[in-house]
Amino acid sequence: MTEIEEQKQYMKKVKEINQNKILKYTILTMGCQLNENDSEKLCGMLEKMGYERTDDQKQADLALFNTCCVRENAEDKLFGKLGELKRLKEEKGIIIAIGGCMMQEKHITDKIKESYPFVDILFGTHTLHKFPENLCKALEEKKKLEDIIDIDGEIHEGLPIKRDSKIKASVTIMNGCNNFCSYCIVPYVRGRERSRQPRDIINEVKELAKQGYQEITLLGQNVNSYLRVEREKGINFEEYEGVHSFATLLKAINKIEGIERIRFVSPHPKDFTDDVIEAIASCDKVCKLVHLPLQSGNTKVLKEMNRKYTKEQYLALVEKMKANIPNLTLSTDIIVGFPGETDEEFEDTLDVVSKVKFEQVYMFIYSRRVGTPGDRMENQVPEEQKHKRFDKLKALVESQIQEHNQKYVGSIQKVLVEGESKNNKDLLTGRTDSNKVVIFEGNKELIGKVIELKIISEHMWYLKGER
Repeated sequence: MTEIEEQKQYMKKVKEINQNKILKYTILTMGCQLNENDSEKLCGMLEKMGYERTDDQKQADLALFNTCCVRENAEDKLFGKLGELKRLKEEKGIIIAIGGCMMQEKHITDKIKESYPFVDILFGTHTLHKFPENLCKALEEKKKLEDIIDIDGEIHEGLPIKRDSKIKASVTIMNGCNNFCSYCIVPYVRGRERSRQPRDIINEVKELAKQGYQEITLLGQNVNSYLRVEREKGINFEEYEGVHSFATLLKAINKIEGIERIRFVSPHPKDFTDDVIEAIASCDKVCKLVHLPLQSGNTKVLKEMNRKYTKEQYLALVEKMKANIPNLTLSTDIIVGFPGETDEEFEDTLDVVSKVKFEQVYMFIYSRRVGTPGDRMENQVPEEQKHKRFDKLKALVESQIQEHNQKYVGSIQKVLVEGESKNNKDLLTGRTDSNKVVIFEGNKELIGKVIELKIISEHMWYLKGER
């Protein structure tokens, strides 16, 4: 019996323990799209076990947290929520389970066991697939369970999955990271790079196409190094439909009928090879918005971050991509206030932003993470200084967004219609190839279709369109 078949037996058993009643669960997902994809698997398993999702914590029989440890505010949020659950635990015996990246940090699990002893299940990133077994034991044996391992977990195929959207789906192509950026905790909590077999990815996307999904986002900590470790170490992988690299994976998925759009996050600039640039340019379904994390525009800071490229190399890559990919737009990540960063070095970041003119910028104030080299650096930047720089960057980015948006006005854009606008049920909302939100008047039968809209006005964070 395979590991997943064994877990399916536990799913049946949990249903029996609960006397086949429909019980309620809540789930709080923190962090990145990889965490969101993991949560879809946890929801899939829970619904196979007879649980139904609710947003009302008071109705829930089980509260599940899928945690992130990239920033400190995630910890504060988790501990606050656990404090709120204490009364529900005492009143109705709600099962509380916490998983994800934060559980790979010993100082966090120690704090939970000491300050929140009423938590029932702790599980890590490498034991997510065993959640049915852990829940079954918690229900049967009425004791606390901890299932966390430090070694890199295997990639398990065949877990049930409950997706939030019927139009867009994310597909994880690899787990872990080998880069060890000095600010980042991810390699320590998600382990080393491990790629999924090409056949499993292609078949998952084909199945999603059959189910009517229009847009696929390929996920990984460093997607453009897909299968690199396996090739370098001679680890066996089965070449399928010509897939032996990230570029060939894009080309194979581009051929799948029914899929209209392909996105991917996150690549690393140092691994952005010519074959990947050529694949983006030649594949009509691959969106021409490319996320290219910068983190800092200063070469010295980049070296301290262990990013393995210089300011000049990054700008040269951008120029090469713009020269070879028609209609290219770029988004990025930037960290403000990394240890030792001076005002002059921060100006280099502003210089890169001014030159590249990113379509979207995800800005973060540096947050110390226990266990990373950055946390041990003595020259930490004062919080007040970080916030001043952040505000300066934000002002520049927002001025560029207004400039970008003006270019859309009067143009015809292909928009994937995602549903009703959250702020106005009489309007529909969708996104362009470049990930711009567009709202417009239209029939609800358009939801799930790619249509052409004329952009008639811009409003900073969204565009207004008409048929």
